[in-house]
Amino acid sequence: QVQLIESGGGLVQAGGSLTLSCAASGGTFSRYAMAWFRQAPGKEREFVAVINWTGDKSYYTDSVEGRFTISRDNTKATVLLQMNNLKPEDTAVYYCAADFAMRADLKYDYWGQGTQVAVSS
Repeated sequence: QVQLIESGGGLVQAGGSLTLSCAASGGTFSRYAMAWFRQAPGKEREFVAVINWTGDKSYYTDSVEGRFTISRDNTKATVLLQMNNLKPEDTAVYYCAADFAMRADLKYDYWGQGTQVAVSS
């Protein structure tokens, strides 16, 4: 059983930056693809970014491409989401997820509790 704990959320002005962190425990971290999702009020949870087991492949949803960077440190069992040039539409609860498969749908086996990101205009 894998436990995921996100941190790093907060309130930032448009154009600013935040780095989210997800710490994993209870499993072999390097066996899992890691992803970030987000859910804005009144909207469905959506895919943001995913990184493979070794960290050399990553994919992003179009709206964050070029602004967000996902990375991982297998020695620390941690995945990061560096978010630059934030926009009000990035406001959401951000969730970390883990699965053996690298995927962009919601069928991840493990989820964190989420961290709130709010971007003011």
